[in-house]
Amino acid sequence: MNEEGQWIVLMGLLVAVALFFLALIINQSALVGQTTAEGVLEFPKNDIRDLREAVFDYVDAAGALDPIERVDIEKDIITISLERKNAVVQFGNGTPQDVSGRWLRPVDIHYNNGVTVYNETVYY
Repeated sequence: MNEEGQWIVLMGLLVAVALFFLALIINQSALVGQTTAEGVLEFPKNDIRDLREAVFDYVDAAGALDPIERVDIEKDIITISLERKNAVVQFGNGTPQDVSGRWLRPVDIHYNNGVTVYNETVYY
């Protein structure tokens, strides 16, 4: 009986199974890279920058505003963020603190658009 044909078929089967597993691993690594790249693209960097700019402008002008105007501006920033960016926003400023010899006010910014949650405390 000739056994060489059986070895050839067996080796062909092993090579086919190895190629299948290699293709499966390569396919999974491509999916991981794609989802990671999508996560980076979905981060709302410009939305957060716009919010920070509006909050810092508010903090700069807060001393010259009366309490009713301050509340109105806070509500406007929160409403605009919700309507235009679909983001829930909260912010507030605390009492000035001594930071390295300078009196700075802590400003807390919270941003949540359902995908990204961003919290920051800035001494401004």
